[in-house]
Amino acid sequence: MMRENERSAVVTTARKWNDQTIALARGTAAKLGLAYVPRQRLSIEEVRERWHTDMVLVAKRDMLVLETPAGELFFHPNMAHLRLKNIRKGDGDRMAEAMDLRPGMSVLDCTLGFGADSIVASFVVGPEGCVTGIESQPLVEAVVSCGLHHFSGDTVCIREAMRRIRTVCDDSLHYLKNQPDRSVDIVYFDPMFRHPLMDSTSLDPLRTVANHHALTPEHIAEARRVARRRVVFKETSRSMEFSRLGFTKIEGGRYSKVHYGVMILD
Repeated sequence: MMRENERSAVVTTARKWNDQTIALARGTAAKLGLAYVPRQRLSIEEVRERWHTDMVLVAKRDMLVLETPAGELFFHPNMAHLRLKNIRKGDGDRMAEAMDLRPGMSVLDCTLGFGADSIVASFVVGPEGCVTGIESQPLVEAVVSCGLHHFSGDTVCIREAMRRIRTVCDDSLHYLKNQPDRSVDIVYFDPMFRHPLMDSTSLDPLRTVANHHALTPEHIAEARRVARRRVVFKETSRSMEFSRLGFTKIEGGRYSKVHYGVMILD
């Protein structure tokens, strides 16, 4: 039961704030319809207690950090960096191979999350292609969108791949229903796994705020309508979700913990 005046989240700044971080906090609060609260010298726990919320979105220099009960949720292209390093060495990438990605393709990532898959896709399709990432959770989309557009701690080519990604905060099924037939090359899903790989502790803050709803056959039917080439679905390697959703072609390494269901449409 929610306490009186309890809020879903509030937006504030780091303890050391300036005009730039205040502007980012105020702008984010206005965009999300949340309250902006001055940080003063309060700790995060004191902000939570004063404003009756577990979620605190903190504006720092060129980034947003979501303080959750499970820890900090912040953007970093760490896993994407490692995967792109492998691609540049010629080792390939399982997701890119499942999508059969090529320069110039268009990709609709229906489950943006931390954005690693979208970054890899954007790098592979290049400047001539396009990647749109859909994220249903406004707090997650705010953190990741800000990171994609402002993160500066990586190579130029990776930063360019990040900047090219367009993010949209929407329910994926709702978004798909409003897209024209055969309007993108690839539609991709990487929902929260039905049986999580619990050794991935770095995902704990995301699990706190993520959309845990399973995909439905309607998602797949709409994806098949919108995609020109492939619909790709990522899940744990032994998941029954592949058969439930109609994926018969499964790709992935023999010892990999995750596999990709592929529907080839062309």
